[in-house]
Amino acid sequence: MKIYYYLSLFPTEAIIASHLDPDHFGAYMATGERRGSSEKMIFVEIEPGFDGVDWEYAESHCVEHADGRIKNSVYLSVYRALETVPLSECKSMYLTTRDGRTLELEKGSYIPENLKPSYYVYQELCPVNPLVVSTFTPEQFSEYITSETESKKIYIPKLAFVDLKVVDFEDLSNSGNIGALYDHNLRHLRYCVESLRNGDKSTKTLNRSHVESFSFNIIRSGIYITDGKSVIHYQLPDIQTLTEKHYDWTRSALIV
Repeated sequence: MKIYYYLSLFPTEAIIASHLDPDHFGAYMATGERRGSSEKMIFVEIEPGFDGVDWEYAESHCVEHADGRIKNSVYLSVYRALETVPLSECKSMYLTTRDGRTLELEKGSYIPENLKPSYYVYQELCPVNPLVVSTFTPEQFSEYITSETESKKIYIPKLAFVDLKVVDFEDLSNSGNIGALYDHNLRHLRYCVESLRNGDKSTKTLNRSHVESFSFNIIRSGIYITDGKSVIHYQLPDIQTLTEKHYDWTRSALIV
């Protein structure tokens, strides 16, 4: 039986082997076998064979049960999993809603935008999860967060992060569907944005650990994975495509 390999990025970091295809794996991980749990999930299908993972263990343990039932999951790593996986071995990304509906995002390269927002808000997903405000584009932020410099000694070898919708401070009533993410820290967000515009810093932390407020309906352009040398962009389809081709997922994700 075919074994699939997945890199889980959210809510937990792990490398997992499974007999389940992405749709069924997402449903199983989100809701469980008996529908007792309910949590959204982000994971990437990966190509096996790279160093740092015991693939022989995976093949010997990801086998059918004695009664013929397939193996839902075999955990191969729960520590520094993202760091282990080469970006070249990442395939499609999957976003699973709380009720187990899964949307595939194809792997793509980063393409600069023609019209950039006045500032960006990034939710770091894995392996750390601060919410940050920045003037950096996703490509610039990728280089910044994965590099050690004379003035910045803290960096991350690899990072998965999301580009979020932002508040229009010139027209607060017309900022679109951004959920309740900024409700409790709008004043601090304004302060961070003003600091960036004054040139004090290029990046400021809005919240050190508030990832539980992240939801799919506040994704602006997509999700990125970077190692500093290259950037993978998993672009979220536009609202028309989501509505026409993935309506059930779009409704479950509270986008419509």
